[in-house]
Amino acid sequence: MSTVPETDLPLAGSATDDESGAHPFLAFAPLHKRALGVALGLVGGLAVFAVTAFHLIALGGSPDPIRLLSQYFSGYEVSWPGAFIGFFWGFVSLFVFGWFAAFLRNLVLATFVFIARTREELRQTRDFLDHI
Repeated sequence: MSTVPETDLPLAGSATDDESGAHPFLAFAPLHKRALGVALGLVGGLAVFAVTAFHLIALGGSPDPIRLLSQYFSGYEVSWPGAFIGFFWGFVSLFVFGWFAAFLRNLVLATFVFIARTREELRQTRDFLDHI
């Protein structure tokens, strides 16, 4: 007979869950900065690699529309080595963007929660002092 480990979170479908079945406090969970950075970085790197590979295979290496990426990505060119360099720079640029976006979201959410808790504590203190 297997046992279910006890957790602090209620089970799905219990009376404290909202209609969607998710615990409401999960909305305030911080985003993992490195995970979001890696996910967006892989998407960006693969996109640059795929566009470069498409131009090399399907269009016979016609670099007209995408050669401007070399203005932004050092060492990039429309070639197979350039596709790998583009993957690297696409990964790096979107990793930084994703990490910073998660950092800002966590900062804004933490500030909002701090202000909300502080206001509630001040309200409770005023209520207490009114009864004295």
